[in-house]
Amino acid sequence: MTRSLQLMVLMGKVVPAPAPPALIDALQSVQVTSSSGSASGFQLTFAVGQQSPVTQVMLPAGLLDPKTRVIVVAVVAGLPHVLMDGVIARQEMNPGQTPGSSTLTLTGEDLTLLMDLGHVERGHPGLPHHLRAMSVCAQYAQYGIVPVAVPPVISAVPNPAVQIPIQSATDLAYLRSLAAEVGYVFFIEPGPVPGASIAYWGPEVRVGQPQPALTVDSGTAGNVESLSFGFDGMSHAHYTARFVEPLTKATVAVPDIGLLHSPLAQTATPALREEPLTGQTGRSIVEAQLWGLSRTSESADAITGHGRLDVLRYGHVLSPRNLVGVRGAGRNYDGVYYVRSVTHDIARGGYKQSFTLIRDGLVSKASVVIP
Repeated sequence: MTRSLQLMVLMGKVVPAPAPPALIDALQSVQVTSSSGSASGFQLTFAVGQQSPVTQVMLPAGLLDPKTRVIVVAVVAGLPHVLMDGVIARQEMNPGQTPGSSTLTLTGEDLTLLMDLGHVERGHPGLPHHLRAMSVCAQYAQYGIVPVAVPPVISAVPNPAVQIPIQSATDLAYLRSLAAEVGYVFFIEPGPVPGASIAYWGPEVRVGQPQPALTVDSGTAGNVESLSFGFDGMSHAHYTARFVEPLTKATVAVPDIGLLHSPLAQTATPALREEPLTGQTGRSIVEAQLWGLSRTSESADAITGHGRLDVLRYGHVLSPRNLVGVRGAGRNYDGVYYVRSVTHDIARGGYKQSFTLIRDGLVSKASVVIP
């Protein structure tokens, strides 16, 4: 357990600086939501009045206008955690009915929003999926974004004499479509230091050192406020490809999902549904296999956990897109999970997190988790 909590907010157009003290003094609450494979969002709520510096100076000067960059850093037990690096998208002013009850709310998204502002027509001759992703992300280096792209498990290099991949979408939509085609995800991870981010295009990383365990039903040793699990046996579907190779007449087999990420359960939940893999017209064998792998991976996680914790009691900031251990839930549900999403709720004197965990089956492969 720790009682040390500090919050830092930086703002600016391209290179943020510490927010004005008057703005920090008016800050009431912060909410940040981060999830694997999708954009992160934030809300900052400020107490304002007719004569406050926020309404008299900062708003008229455009310091809080849409597209202003915002970085939120939580310092827990002396360790900084960059929770958000994004841009403002919306302002909401709520004049109160009594003195001191007026609020200003700033809502925004992570830096992927900058990738979704303009439609682009661009060719990528001779580039496989991951190099196209690197090329697109490299254009945002001025925001401290470093691209990391993992080659697909089944690689195909387009022949420029036969086919040139064409982008006709925003950069964000194109990056997400490329990821979906091969069973990957795309997101921007803020940090590890303020002003720097990693644009990750690749599989969900389900290996590595798990975060300290979430402990339930253990008396004073418990460190979560709530945690429940669900087992959806009908969620996992097996997709069958009806694509037939013209020369050999061989039917395409959908690769095993283990190519994308390591299983977390001793035995993966069996697929009780079988569905045809549609939309294969014009696709090559490699493209059909990658698409089948992508669709299968979307339905593979039958175990879902939802919970809430107090960060000061847990002693750590639970990070999304990483592994975490669970103790006290029984043999079926104890063990290691992948943290799919986390919502941070920060107010003066308190820091809570709501989270979602996923796994591919009952009974974890890990018999011991880190306390």
